Amino acid sequence: MAEYDLLVLNGLVVTHDKTAELDIAVKDGKIAKLLPRGELEGVEADKVIDAQEGMVMPGGVDAHVHLDEPALFGKGETADNYETGTRSAIAGGTTTLITFAPQRKTEPSILDALATTHARAKGNCYSDYSFHLICSNAGPQAISEFSALREAGISSLKIYMTYEALQLKDSEILDVLFEARKQRIVTMIHAENGAIIDWTIKKLEEKKLFAPKYHVTSHPPVAEIEATYRAISLSGFIDVPILIVHVSSPAAAKHISDAQKKGLPVYAETCPQYLFLTRKDLEKPGFEGAKCVCSPPPREGEQDHEGIWQGLEDGTFTVLSSDHCPFLYDNTETGKKSVISPEYPNGHFKYIPNGCPGVETRLSLALSANRLQLQKFVEVTSTNAAKLYGLYPRKGALIPGESDADLTIWYPEEIKFEFLLTNSMLHHNVDYTPYEGRTMKQWPRYTILRGEVVWAKDEGGLVGKKGFGEFLKRGVSSLAGSRSAEEWDVQNF
Repeated sequence: MAEYDLLVLNGLVVTHDKTAELDIAVKDGKIAKLLPRGELEGVEADKVIDAQEGMVMPGGVDAHVHLDEPALFGKGETADNYETGTRSAIAGGTTTLITFAPQRKTEPSILDALATTHARAKGNCYSDYSFHLICSNAGPQAISEFSALREAGISSLKIYMTYEALQLKDSEILDVLFEARKQRIVTMIHAENGAIIDWTIKKLEEKKLFAPKYHVTSHPPVAEIEATYRAISLSGFIDVPILIVHVSSPAAAKHISDAQKKGLPVYAETCPQYLFLTRKDLEKPGFEGAKCVCSPPPREGEQDHEGIWQGLEDGTFTVLSSDHCPFLYDNTETGKKSVISPEYPNGHFKYIPNGCPGVETRLSLALSANRLQLQKFVEVTSTNAAKLYGLYPRKGALIPGESDADLTIWYPEEIKFEFLLTNSMLHHNVDYTPYEGRTMKQWPRYTILRGEVVWAKDEGGLVGKKGFGEFLKRGVSSLAGSRSAEEWDVQNF
């Protein structure tokens, strides 16, 4: 009987804190040994992979993914379910997803939303997974259920400062943050000022400006900048950790950086669309620009991209997530084209389903850009998400005896690897990619989940099985939390 289930030899192992020529032994789904190259020579294993000096990293952790969500407002319904979305993830090197369990405003309970989402995911996943709760009705019942969320292995939730169907008032945000502090829950915040957006939409409609490109105009940077500052202020008042999701504006990032320098537990996320897309992508003829409609929208150009890259490099951004929110383009019922009508032959920007696909392309886009140092790349695409959302060191690390054997193995430099991306190469259930025609200089050669090869690009591609993915019960964040361990007391203010 072989001593190990899997050996990965001759790799350049890159984690968030080291880069070294190491060999990896895997047993029972866990990292068993991590030894200098050559020290596992002659050891027997059921399977051996020669990395040929290619990079070996912890599997990607994508903590912002929308799958199998009903229409929360408008007609749009996500195109990917848990089968197709997780299939796409492992083909792109991501082994763990945290998706969303959405509560509607008409629903008093968040536990019902959790149960519904569990039913959608169970038995359907190629990757491991967990959920964030979207709280859009922060009434007494929902707030009282936060402790039950923790018992169910959920340690994060998301709230919105915009969208009528999801938006919370500031007083409701404080209610959420107050209870989240007690239960040690990380609160994710979509920070855009809904009133500014609604007012700007009204002004555009008065001028009969409806084309997709006006989506960018309707979400001006000031809406994001103001809401980001307000979210930081509210969280600082309660002394509770927050994460500002999908930051697009360097000016908003400056508010986050300033708060971090003061020692506030404010974390931030950005996404590939704010590194690679601009408003020009929404200005394509006819309805084509709708493919890149997301909120906040892509900004002006290279200067904005540079500001976001710098935020990743200097630690302002804790995580680089995909915000995979997929809608079919050429679909008139639940997709992007559901807004086209005789009245609006090029659609109406206000009603275009918001979101872009990207769970499969996230890692390769960022790595192909050759901008981030390799350890920083691992930090923002895997390790920090695992730490922030209570999965570390099981995920996001390669620690013998503690970490799951989740690996992404890349092509070595000797293999000249370059291609133009097309949607036909991808494994999602979407009829386009916003990154069509981009030059890719890397792609995962192997993706390994708990010691099992689930993606082998040169050996059949998708080799994992639907249902192999497991639900992950999460603990509390291992990043800095509330600055005071004392119970929050209004008398202190």
